[in-house]
Amino acid sequence: MKAFHAIKMVGGALIVLASINAYAQSSDAAAPAAPTAASAASAGPRSTSTKKADSALGRKVRNALSKTKGLSVANITVRARGGAVTLAGTVPEQPQIDLATQTAQGVAGVTSVKNALSIRPVGQ
Repeated sequence: MKAFHAIKMVGGALIVLASINAYAQSSDAAAPAAPTAASAASAGPRSTSTKKADSALGRKVRNALSKTKGLSVANITVRARGGAVTLAGTVPEQPQIDLATQTAQGVAGVTSVKNALSIRPVGQ
């Protein structure tokens, strides 16, 4: 009985390894034959300086939103990446969505604003 269990485990492991190998081969086939230094850098993980810059931009936008009169920022999340800012969350009224977008666009360093805010009346 133990031998049968061991065979099942080995067979399962072989199937997993074959699947991983097949996935890796299909990914390698889609890659260019000789990547350039620029494409290799853009495909890699973001550097710490880029992350810090994005974080600082997000803080600047969040600070600007919090200073905007007539805007409830309690449920707004700000994400920044390479100058592109995404606003997500909820606000109580439609005019606040427009106000948040205009305020974010006015912050230095923001290249684009994606507004994913939705309306959720107070108390819901």
